[in-house]
Amino acid sequence: MKPKLLTAAAIVFVLALIFILKNQLNSTPHVYKKSEILMDTLITLTVVTNSEKNADEAIEAAFNYLRGFERMLSFFNAGSEVSAINKNAGVGPVKVSSDTYELTKKAVENAKWTSGSFNPAIGPAMVLWDFKNKKRPTDSEIKKVLPLLDYTHIVFNDNDSSIMLKDKGMLLDLGGIAKGYAADKTAEILKRAGMQAGIASMAGDISAWGTRPDGSPWRVGIRAPRGAPDDLVGVLSLKDLAVSTAGDYERFFIEDGVRYHHILVPATGYPARDFQSVTIVNPKGVVTDALDTGLFAMDREKALRFVEKNNLMVHFIFADGSTFTSPNLKGLLENR
Repeated sequence: MKPKLLTAAAIVFVLALIFILKNQLNSTPHVYKKSEILMDTLITLTVVTNSEKNADEAIEAAFNYLRGFERMLSFFNAGSEVSAINKNAGVGPVKVSSDTYELTKKAVENAKWTSGSFNPAIGPAMVLWDFKNKKRPTDSEIKKVLPLLDYTHIVFNDNDSSIMLKDKGMLLDLGGIAKGYAADKTAEILKRAGMQAGIASMAGDISAWGTRPDGSPWRVGIRAPRGAPDDLVGVLSLKDLAVSTAGDYERFFIEDGVRYHHILVPATGYPARDFQSVTIVNPKGVVTDALDTGLFAMDREKALRFVEKNNLMVHFIFADGSTFTSPNLKGLLENR
């Protein structure tokens, strides 16, 4: 017996069904991610969209922005705008791009907010410390540069977007705020490209928006300061929020039982002593990035008063290993 042939109507029905199923599959949101090393760290961009092609194009546009951002803002790149500002300290103003101008202004705003605990003029003290080769400066070397750490001597001219450091020897260092700012800007680029949700991760600085395809929030771990890199003390659930963590485990060396790390107290030029790590959650990454450093550089009691006064969402791990989680963060934090 011969098999029956499909009728024309049946063929049309099958083709229509295939077309519908294919469209449904294509319209289902998926998670796409890519990573690249920029700004001396691993940057991972994750997006939610129903098109791999759109995801690739959006992520590449974001990385292209970050490449340019790094060229402009790098403290160590002799051709950057920050280097031009530093070379002309005490000499004259330097016209800069909108990103450099805006970021430096925000840095000074956060310096004022924290009464100088966060300080974009910390450069002269930072260059004295050699964490790679485990060498620390002498007391006299540190005292000599302290007068150069005056962030109020960063001068702005809104008419031509120029910046000048008043005193010769001053050094602008935006490393304590640049990644949070970049995470915010990257998230904006991805949103404008039509990405439904996503997360811009720049080491300890992360900006997240929207939710995962199943509607769940993005989950971000807080590293255990005295554990392995993948050991966590807790996991945050984030939606339309940024988070930054500063820790004494990122760049450090130990000498005679004392841990010397890269988060300096601007008033002394020496590493801060009251914290192992500081985590801040806020809608803006530029705020979390500046404040995790600024609060770390405060003493314990001053930091707690600052948190209460400004109703901040924080998780502290103090030098003695004890912890503090602000009441407004507890609903977002799962302790490990």
